[in-house]
Amino acid sequence: MQDEGAPQLTQAVLQSFSGAPDPRVRTVLHQLISHLHAFVREADLTMDEWHAAIDFLTRTGHASTATRQEFILLSDVLGVSMLVDAINHKGHTGATETTVLGPFYVGEHRVTPHGTDLVPGAPGERVFVDASVTDAAGRPLDGAEVDVWHADGAGLYDVQQPGYTPGEPAMRARFVTGADGRFNFRTLVPCSYPVPTDGPVGELLAAGNRHAMRPAHIHFLLRAPGFEPLVTHVFVAGDKYLESDAVFGVKPSLIARLETRDDATWPDGTPAPARWHRLAYRFALKRVP
Repeated sequence: MQDEGAPQLTQAVLQSFSGAPDPRVRTVLHQLISHLHAFVREADLTMDEWHAAIDFLTRTGHASTATRQEFILLSDVLGVSMLVDAINHKGHTGATETTVLGPFYVGEHRVTPHGTDLVPGAPGERVFVDASVTDAAGRPLDGAEVDVWHADGAGLYDVQQPGYTPGEPAMRARFVTGADGRFNFRTLVPCSYPVPTDGPVGELLAAGNRHAMRPAHIHFLLRAPGFEPLVTHVFVAGDKYLESDAVFGVKPSLIARLETRDDATWPDGTPAPARWHRLAYRFALKRVP
């Protein structure tokens, strides 16, 4: 038996895991247990608070589904996702910076022809995304795969829409670059939107008197043989939430300005609305060491 709150208790728990055969598992568990016990002591946690924490984590698990990852969202709003991202993406000189994956990547992205409109017929201002993929030295990459996904004009992803059917994605696509490393598509000008607040993470934000808003952005996941995968966003310059992103994902290098155009046709020669926008961006991938 251990005295209440005594340091010997922490040591006993650490010792109980000392036989883990994997040295990395031993290291991570040692750090986790040490910091967790220290937090409980420093916060002088009450039984009611402990029960509330268990309930919160249980409900977070229940809120997670195949199309909604509440634990990723929890990690995002606590800044843990971006901290892990920073630790794991050091020394990317010349390569595009990374940011959070987010809770709405589902992998159901179909290879799509360049120039495709991702939201045909939907109301709202249009943007022509004109992008390229290169290595860190600026050389174009042929055959790079680029997954794209974004929210609609109301700030909802397809998986959040009533009646969403798995296997029938919308506002998602996969493009494959040509020899010039380029790809392009048309879509709605993205808007700022709130992360889901109808679950435990929403309760946490409310308790902390924090807003839930993310600045306007489009998600990108890029892969090419011999290069590290790149998970990133492109944010729209001028959005009022760039300095207070709910998930701390904004980096200055990922902000791009929309160029307003009144050309009668899109760059591919097809008819364009009276007013549209162009967003240009170059993604640079880091070669695998």
